[in-house]
Amino acid sequence: MSPGDRPTIFALSSGNPPAAIAIIRISGPGADAAVEALAGRLPAPRHATLATLRERGSELLDKGLVLRFPGPDSATGEDLAELHLHGGRSVVAAVLAALGRIDGLRPAEPGEFTRRAFENGRIDLSEAEGLADLLMAETQSQRRAALALAGGALSRMVEDWQRHLLNLSARLEAALDFADEGDVEDELPDAWREGLGQLARALAEILDRPPIERLRDGVRVVIAGPPNAGKSSLLNVLAGRDAAIISEIAGTTRDLVEAPTAIGGAPFLLVDTAGLRDSGDRIESIGIDRARASLADADIILWLGDPAECPHRERAILIHSKADLAPPTTEADCSVSARTGQGIDTLIDLLTTRASSLLPQQGEVAINARHRSLLIEVRASLVEAMAAYDPLVAAEALRQARLALDRITGRAGVEEMLDAVFGSFCIGK
Repeated sequence: MSPGDRPTIFALSSGNPPAAIAIIRISGPGADAAVEALAGRLPAPRHATLATLRERGSELLDKGLVLRFPGPDSATGEDLAELHLHGGRSVVAAVLAALGRIDGLRPAEPGEFTRRAFENGRIDLSEAEGLADLLMAETQSQRRAALALAGGALSRMVEDWQRHLLNLSARLEAALDFADEGDVEDELPDAWREGLGQLARALAEILDRPPIERLRDGVRVVIAGPPNAGKSSLLNVLAGRDAAIISEIAGTTRDLVEAPTAIGGAPFLLVDTAGLRDSGDRIESIGIDRARASLADADIILWLGDPAECPHRERAILIHSKADLAPPTTEADCSVSARTGQGIDTLIDLLTTRASSLLPQQGEVAINARHRSLLIEVRASLVEAMAAYDPLVAAEALRQARLALDRITGRAGVEEMLDAVFGSFCIGK
């Protein structure tokens, strides 16, 4: 479908009413006609203009600001308009209903504005993914990583890799073109292989970085130890709310209790577990088995038991709990009291320091699982090309590497992903 044949879409792009201001976006070939139908005239492009909105000259809908952004130099790459209205439910409902009665207009689907921006070349697929992450960001670190992706940081890196790869591919193709004339050695030159090696090492560096999903899911911190060690009390203090039930009765916690929270601007998923002990209670035993399994998946373990019994010591912080009741042990990394707050700041410093090495660093480009799988494909193709003695085999490997890079930015082979990516957006985005 050509851009001129597309239906014109509209949607509320601000938060749900009631609100001080509501913004309705209109995008498509009929955007100007829709504005003229409601406002009675077309304001100058890119100038906020006060207008009285009526449906076909009948009763007043609202008085608000109208902005026009002619395509292709707009957010969606096509004619775009915004109506800035009073944010009452009745006003928004009346204007949306009036737009729905204009021929050629229909309500937008989730993510359709952003999808049109992608299809019209205003953004690439990785930038769209960054925008989706930005809409879901809840912590400062999530916001920074999403802004970098939405701002094209990964796209620029991919473009550099593509230029490097195209240069190497061109040299190889030239070698193949002149091979029949006897001007090219049977083996590919060392400098060419070194160029591939440099690119492979650059990709390996990116792949070694912490994944962006950890910013969304949080650093998994499992609080473990024997019954009545103060695990639930510590979770509540760190989470800043009563997420777990506290009781003097041993075995109160029988299942995993998860509490997502932000500490120092970084995301954490705190997990309270059943006290580790031998138990004849079948239900409690199930909880203990789950607690032991959760330790294997933990990024950080807060161990509130005997240091000698701590599993996965390399990932653990040894906690002397209830420090207000008993002196600390020399093996403990930190002494805390959930009741008095003693040592909590020290523990938080230890947590944020450990987490800093597990999360994407500020200023670094973080990649998601889709990017990672494609970069692994690219690197595997580069390794295959470096190992090949037949130039034809090497050329095919480089072609596969270029295709995988194109799929990162959405230039090829991503049709099956588009619905899932843009379907995660809200209606007005």
